[in-house]
Amino acid sequence: MPKPPKKKCCVSKPRCKRCPIRMMADGTLPDGYTVKKRKLVKVGDKKKNKKSSQSKTKTKPLAA
Repeated sequence: MPKPPKKKCCVSKPRCKRCPIRMMADGTLPDGYTVKKRKLVKVGDKKKNKKSSQSKTKTKPLAA
């Protein structure tokens, strides 16, 4: 079993064998992963937005 890719590219030339940029170019990057801004990220992994999580707070209905 080969070693998994690094989480972040070290930006050295020549690229190391575990570099996510090199693995993506060679086609050896594991399924479900991609590289964005020299960092390894999961496909479909979305970070929660602070504003959206705060706006979803429950409020009690006003009594009539």
